[in-house]
Amino acid sequence: MGQLTTHVLDTANGCPGSGISLRLFRLENGGRALLIQVITNSDGRADAPLLEGDAFKTGTYELEFDAGDYFRASGTKLADPAFLDVVPIRFGIADADAHYHVPLLISPYGYSTYRGS
Repeated sequence: MGQLTTHVLDTANGCPGSGISLRLFRLENGGRALLIQVITNSDGRADAPLLEGDAFKTGTYELEFDAGDYFRASGTKLADPAFLDVVPIRFGIADADAHYHVPLLISPYGYSTYRGS
């Protein structure tokens, strides 16, 4: 059975993105359904897979990371409004038996992602 995991790395400070609130949505029929909301642990990861078992299905999903709140809480001075506040990553799951890992590398002014392992 497949699963979905994530990991946040703070590239501005060279550390895990701990304490970041994130939400996972499934996109279908022109709308978004909230599946789970978690806060990253001290290693910048969710404590458990975001999706697994019968909940892990092919389709289009979106992760939202509250990066602005994270940087404000860490004492980083951000513009008002922040250049990056909520960071969305929209991606597809095509293989219900695979492991999809969607990491976020974040700084106050840029981010990147990829399909990890």
